[in-house]
Amino acid sequence: MALRTDFTEGLKTAMKAGDAPRVSTLRMVMARLKDLDIAARPKGVAQIPDDEIVSMLRNMVKSRAESAAMYVQGGRPELAAKEDSEIVIIEQFLPAPMDEAALALAVADAVAETGAGSMKDMGRVMAALKGRHGAALDLGRVNLLVKARLS
Repeated sequence: MALRTDFTEGLKTAMKAGDAPRVSTLRMVMARLKDLDIAARPKGVAQIPDDEIVSMLRNMVKSRAESAAMYVQGGRPELAAKEDSEIVIIEQFLPAPMDEAALALAVADAVAETGAGSMKDMGRVMAALKGRHGAALDLGRVNLLVKARLS
């Protein structure tokens, strides 16, 4: 649960420094995390694992990027800038993404390992990739590479 500790420490540091935007963003992240923990309780899970936290963070970044684009279209650059600053803060807690070469190699290995030959095998390939690389994968990018490889 290293990410939870990172959020708490980051919040303390931001509060001491008087960094209001960072405090606000980290509180928002921690509130979303608490919501997901509560939603997982009926399944017998007290706290969601780090890989689900990373997924949550990626979804938050994606949502903010979409909002920023809509604010720019709507002529509200100040709101787009706020969304962009939140993205920067959230991305600091995400693992470093794999570069294109490493990603292509991981996809090729997973395809070979599973013996995948068509799009019907995509689920097995994605499961193998998640199992081996977990939170380091950006599933959106991987999905496109796997589709291209199996087509």
